[in-house]
Amino acid sequence: MREYGDEAKILAGGQSLIPVMNFRLAQPAMLVDLNRLDELDYVRISEGGTLRVGALTRMSRLERTPELGRFSPLLAEALPSIAHPQIRNRSTFGGSLSHADPAAEAPAVCLADGARFRLARSGSDRWVHATDFFTGLFETALDPEEILVEVELHPLPQRTGTSFQEIARRHGDYAMAGIAASVTLDAAGTIESARLVYLSVGDIPVDAQVAAALLTGEVPSAGLFEAAAEEAAQRAIEPAGTIHATPEFTRHLVGVLTRRALTTAVERARRPSDHE
Repeated sequence: MREYGDEAKILAGGQSLIPVMNFRLAQPAMLVDLNRLDELDYVRISEGGTLRVGALTRMSRLERTPELGRFSPLLAEALPSIAHPQIRNRSTFGGSLSHADPAAEAPAVCLADGARFRLARSGSDRWVHATDFFTGLFETALDPEEILVEVELHPLPQRTGTSFQEIARRHGDYAMAGIAASVTLDAAGTIESARLVYLSVGDIPVDAQVAAALLTGEVPSAGLFEAAAEEAAQRAIEPAGTIHATPEFTRHLVGVLTRRALTTAVERARRPSDHE
């Protein structure tokens, strides 16, 4: 990788890279195949009580991990929406994050979860928060000589509910819009904190911080959710539009998904056992 720089491409699951190469959208001089690095294929709980996921862990393995729901119910809920079982059998968690497709589920979920990523190069490594990792369309904080080797997920605070929602033309298709929502209530039932992250609505996963701030300190209600949905749909996102959805329709979908996700997340926050 040091020798070839930007001309080298990492091959993990290949579910994104190979189609891109087939269409001649990428013609790397060198493919660096990571698939025999078994030490990067793991899911384990650290001594500090966090969940550590190796970058070469297949999506299907994560889907079958019993502990996942305790650390990231968002990811557990999102995984069945990622393409099809055949794709999830080959695609890797780290590969999806490194590819940084704004329509992919994993980047949005990791951003909503406040995940940390360990990036490594020869002789050193560094930790980067999800908020700093996704820098542009298919662009990340990875330097040319670095690879993503590990993702760290923290347990949810008490009285936290989450909801992953997306709308696609067919199951397994890329979503026209999606949301990863998280809501934490205090002992009195007031919203202590919230996170609203959207996929398929911009060049990177969109963290609607202003919309989430509208919820903080408030008692959950349909009117409050409507206000947050309006803020997210009209000001937080800048959809370009596709052949399947105009910008106006995308904004409509974001509003619908926000209301649905917040309603579900608050219900789950009031009944924490739903995620156990």
